[in-house]
Amino acid sequence: MTAAEKKNILSFVRAVSAGISGYSDRSLDEGLFTFQDDIEPPQADPEAISGGQASSTPAVAAQTAAAQAEASGISLQTIADKIARCQNCQLHAGRTNPVPGEGVPAPIVMVIGEGPGEMEDRSGRPFVGPAGQLLDKMLAAISLSRDTNCFIGNIVKCRPPSNRTPFPGEADACSPYLEAQIHVLKPKVILAVGSTAVKNLLATSEGISRLRGRFYDYKGIPLTATYHPSALLRDESLKRPAWEDLKVLRAWLEENAPGYDGPFKSRQG
Repeated sequence: MTAAEKKNILSFVRAVSAGISGYSDRSLDEGLFTFQDDIEPPQADPEAISGGQASSTPAVAAQTAAAQAEASGISLQTIADKIARCQNCQLHAGRTNPVPGEGVPAPIVMVIGEGPGEMEDRSGRPFVGPAGQLLDKMLAAISLSRDTNCFIGNIVKCRPPSNRTPFPGEADACSPYLEAQIHVLKPKVILAVGSTAVKNLLATSEGISRLRGRFYDYKGIPLTATYHPSALLRDESLKRPAWEDLKVLRAWLEENAPGYDGPFKSRQG
């Protein structure tokens, strides 16, 4: 492991520790540690440099990423375990089940919504109600799925009462867990669905109508946004602009995500 990787792991541990305990553990300050490489950094793949095709499949790459995360002591399961024990805000008191998220390791796309609803709270799974069924159809239209190349999560991991919008303090309490998931998953791109998701991720007061359909930088990861599926169920006139947003995402994936096999790429192959 390289020194840079060790510093990243320490930063992650500090963030999760602060999220759980409510204060920063001074014993984890970077100045108290010396970071050195354990091994020589891996050499670049000559075939990749020459423009040749990568030898590993997306499935192998995903397994490798998961193994590296496990080796560093950080995994989706350890994050989910911490979420299950979390009492950092009032939402834990009313939940039936926490909803940490689900999908594949090393996803091409990480979808981030607002928070669990009633059906999600009962099942412990994200986006399983009517809005979730629509989301699955939206993703399938551009060759994406939680079963093959996506991970789906939320800004908050417990259901707000009556499905209200999470309060800022609740979103802040959950943010270390979401940051940890992004750190482990390393998605190629983030799709924020709905105003709450994109406002929290970009720390902006701008609404979804102004932010949708364009790309932004989220800590080095491209991020785009569209309407929440529940908004489409309430107002069918939003379905066309949402489809335009998905086509923008699809075009980006076809140009920038080697593991993506969208409908346009398939036709051109």
